Amino acid sequence: MNLRRDVFQAIADPTRRAILLLVASQTMTAGAIASNFDTARPTVSKHLQILTECELLKQEQNGREIYYHINAKKMKEVADFIEPFRKMWDDRFNKLETIMKKYKTKK
Repeated sequence: MNLRRDVFQAIADPTRRAILLLVASQTMTAGAIASNFDTARPTVSKHLQILTECELLKQEQNGREIYYHINAKKMKEVADFIEPFRKMWDDRFNKLETIMKKYKTKK
């Protein structure tokens, strides 16, 4: 059975977000990633499997080791999807800040 994973369900988990942050700066093996967490290695492996299925991480075999690295193209797709929401909230907060400044000067 080929289970299709949703990217946003994958990044909803704090451990998976932490893994993405770790791997964003350098490629790492599963063991190196797991050493950063207080969970069992199979648990980290499951997280890596989900991130790989969502194409947020890519695997690259080098000898006997499998290295994980960020799939920048997929991360950009996620960022592009989120960008309009970020802009909308920035605009709203800027408007609120303007209103608050006007209110403060009236006092």
